Amino acid sequence: MAKQQKYAGSILMISVHGYVAGQPQLGKPDTGGQVVFVLELAKRFRRLGYRVDLLTRRFERQPAVDKITEGLRVLRVPFGGNKFIRKEDMHDHIADFVTNALAYFRENKLTYDVVNSHYWDAGWSGQRIAEEMEIAHVHTPHSLGSWKKKGMVEAGQPVDDTYRFDERIAKEFLVYRNCDHVIPTTDQQEAILAEDYGVPRDHMTMIPPGMDEARFMPAQPALRAAIQKKHGFKQHDVYAVGRVATNKGYDLLIKSLPYLREAVPKARVVIAAGANSERDKRKVNQLKAIAEEAGVSKHVKWKGYVPDDELADHYRSAAVFAMCSRYEPFGMTAIEAMACGTPTVVTVHGGLHEVINYGTHALYADPKQPYMYAAALATPMLYPELGNRLSIEGARFARRQFGWTGIARRTLAIFNRLIGRYESSERLEGSVE
Repeated sequence: MAKQQKYAGSILMISVHGYVAGQPQLGKPDTGGQVVFVLELAKRFRRLGYRVDLLTRRFERQPAVDKITEGLRVLRVPFGGNKFIRKEDMHDHIADFVTNALAYFRENKLTYDVVNSHYWDAGWSGQRIAEEMEIAHVHTPHSLGSWKKKGMVEAGQPVDDTYRFDERIAKEFLVYRNCDHVIPTTDQQEAILAEDYGVPRDHMTMIPPGMDEARFMPAQPALRAAIQKKHGFKQHDVYAVGRVATNKGYDLLIKSLPYLREAVPKARVVIAAGANSERDKRKVNQLKAIAEEAGVSKHVKWKGYVPDDELADHYRSAAVFAMCSRYEPFGMTAIEAMACGTPTVVTVHGGLHEVINYGTHALYADPKQPYMYAAALATPMLYPELGNRLSIEGARFARRQFGWTGIARRTLAIFNRLIGRYESSERLEGSVE
């Protein structure tokens, strides 16, 4: 009798920058929605029978291995010293990462069927690892250099050597060209990949991000009232959460608040931004100065870092959730808020607004035009019947379209097709004398 196979296959996922862990400290530098995306996808791959190693950088005092469950772990390979490296500078050290990772795999006799890389730094390293191991490489960009650069120029931000866009875009181009397949997360990303990078349409499959439907769900009215009281939310609070980054548009949200209060006099803005580091505190102080200048500082509540186990309750507590980004590849926080039954207003500068039904699932507006964005934020509070429809239909839409298990199955279908291609190639090569 043939020995029963323990795993359906073996997947190497790569996410290089930030603080990647089984229990990530969200809000720390370069540690946000992408980390959640990668971890949740890895967990679903494991549930569907695959062995998964998530490869990242080892620095500070992190352990070499972080076991999440049987068949799923985080592997950390040291490179670039022991201090945090921001993602814009990560590619200076990628060659060492590839060398150390391949040595680790050989020493521990690790083999994989496919590499799945996330963000361009991981894509650059993942392509070389896949070539060395002679396996398929599937890349998920998350963010595109050309799009981010264009967004910063339009916002009047200085585009200097800090972001190193020329190097990034050149390497992105090579990653997209050389990998076996690209998975954009929105239709807008897919269009930009085709237009700015020349990626053929048949070389891409758009698969949106997912959300944990077991965590993010609506609460009954009595429970919601108790949650609001516990976390200090009021009846007309608008909530925003994420990293302290310029593209997140918290300054735009603050500038919309005077217009919002004209329509809803008791409205406040609650912002949970950053991880309470000194760097983040400096950026929050800059935002507080903007609130002071706009005359609304006493109507903005600063939450700082929100622990992962309190995220869903914070979404549920708000009257409206705001995704106010200048540019946003997708917007996982908005999907999570919708799943929790909170009426949501998203930015038009991203892919999510293209897939929702306006006025049924959510609303969208341009946060760069504060009065327009304020009008959208006010609408669910001024018209409770509409707010209730957004709550119910938004949650249904989020659960049906963005559950992680369905996303994982669609991704695995791509992996398995490519794995079969490589296995066929090996058989043909082995038959040549």
